[in-house]
Amino acid sequence: MKIVVIGGTGLIGSQVVADLKSKGHEVLAASPNTGVNAVTGEGLADALRGARVVVDVANSPSFESEPAMEFFTRSGRNLAAAEKTAGVAHHVALSVVGTERLQNSGYFRAKLAQEELVASAGIPWTLVRATQFFEFVGAIAGAATVDGVTRATSAAIQPVASADVAARVAEAALARPLNAMVEVAGPERLPLAELVRRYFQSKGEEREVLTDDTAPYFGVVIDDRSLTPADGARITVERFGDWLASQPKRSA
Repeated sequence: MKIVVIGGTGLIGSQVVADLKSKGHEVLAASPNTGVNAVTGEGLADALRGARVVVDVANSPSFESEPAMEFFTRSGRNLAAAEKTAGVAHHVALSVVGTERLQNSGYFRAKLAQEELVASAGIPWTLVRATQFFEFVGAIAGAATVDGVTRATSAAIQPVASADVAARVAEAALARPLNAMVEVAGPERLPLAELVRRYFQSKGEEREVLTDDTAPYFGVVIDDRSLTPADGARITVERFGDWLASQPKRSA
């Protein structure tokens, strides 16, 4: 079966591609650097010719409101049109747990618009919502640090290994369309401030992290419900501490 992975050279996409190829499928990693641009439409028609499933794991290069909205809506419309022409039977998209609860953020408004486009396009679909990747905690820690001071909320998040998310996305691509959303999350619900502290400690950085429940998460103040999954989510096995221990150590 031919499967096209939009964003197939990125963190999640490259793992999805490898997983599906290992199962014997014909998989095309589609991204601007392979000549396929969903935002402009360049290369889409050729890439989707003969495809049975399209998996969209591409992410906006900007978290700013207008660029993110343009990215997700233009790529969503272009993909829907190209998929209809090609006769694609299943569209799988990756989104974020809590998207509808974070609408004060322009980025999450754009993600919700993407989700709505997927559900209304007329192509059978499955939406996989994931919590924050372990690999993203460094960016979270960086965003929490302003003028050398790190502040993070005690609100809980439930981070997950990107490999586990990729496996769930690949599984969805090979299953029947659900025309519904499923959630995937890691096994631990941790205060964001604690997560940031553990990240810095793993890097050997003796940096104080102040717990401040008014500190925003990428511009949005969150609570324990904002980024955590509902009952029935797929809970993975790998814990944050085990993942940290598996990462290459910085040379002295």
